[in-house]
Amino acid sequence: MIPYDKRSGKIWYNGELVNWSDVKVHVLNHGLHYASCVFEGERVYDGSIFKLEEHTSRLFYSAKRMGIEIPYSEDEINAASNKIISTQKVDNGYVRPVIWRGSEMMAISAQQTKTHVAIATWEWGSYFDPKLKVEGIKLNISNWRRPAPNTIPWDTKASGLYMICTLSKHEAEKQGFTDSLMLDHEDNVAEATGANIFFKDKNGELHTPIPDSFLDGITRRTVIQIAKSKNIKVHERKIKPDELKNFVGCFLTGTAAEVTPVSCIAENKFKVCDIILDLNESYLALVKKKKAA
Repeated sequence: MIPYDKRSGKIWYNGELVNWSDVKVHVLNHGLHYASCVFEGERVYDGSIFKLEEHTSRLFYSAKRMGIEIPYSEDEINAASNKIISTQKVDNGYVRPVIWRGSEMMAISAQQTKTHVAIATWEWGSYFDPKLKVEGIKLNISNWRRPAPNTIPWDTKASGLYMICTLSKHEAEKQGFTDSLMLDHEDNVAEATGANIFFKDKNGELHTPIPDSFLDGITRRTVIQIAKSKNIKVHERKIKPDELKNFVGCFLTGTAAEVTPVSCIAENKFKVCDIILDLNESYLALVKKKKAA
């Protein structure tokens, strides 16, 4: 894989299309040292960004929660996102808008820093190995917990919130797993390191944690809508780890993960059920259809 700093083309950077290799930030920027940074992850299907407006709105919400004022309107960011995928000729890929505080101050306070905005895009396939999308991925259970909601801006897509996700995923990979299940501060099931989680019970009903200390994913909400349209009952509730043995199916949802079956979490085994495969097919049909809409 080509390193991301060695790629070619353009990146939308502070209102201009800049050569990929010329987009630079100083090593003493506030975003790097103090995590003054928010971002989004978006998918391109057949040349169209899926739910672009929802992602941009969440980006602006994240920035506001972090006290970062974006020097562009949502319409301008939407237009820039569409412009960069057209410039880069990305047909099926990924879009990464990112906003961070600059280098004018180097301390906890960042009142006088400039806000920088960049949008990059590239062709990108499945987040997980396509074979695992069929067989199901394996998760361990992380020792890290999602922090209590009164300790962090938990409902934002802010860079600092992901460090424990990286630690969890690295540990899982060392143990031979693909990803890690994270619990919340009360030891309830929360999410995977970069995706929300669902379970299927013996009656064909779905159960998913209440997103009260982690991000309520756009894909999560979309899959819930699809399930309800199929008359599949969805229970949003607190789920304890000892309940995992009672479920027969499990899957993740996310912009990158899309709908990905899970074959096991630690010693708990799951089947790649027809309902999960059907939800995946319906989700892919929806994102492809948006091109013609």
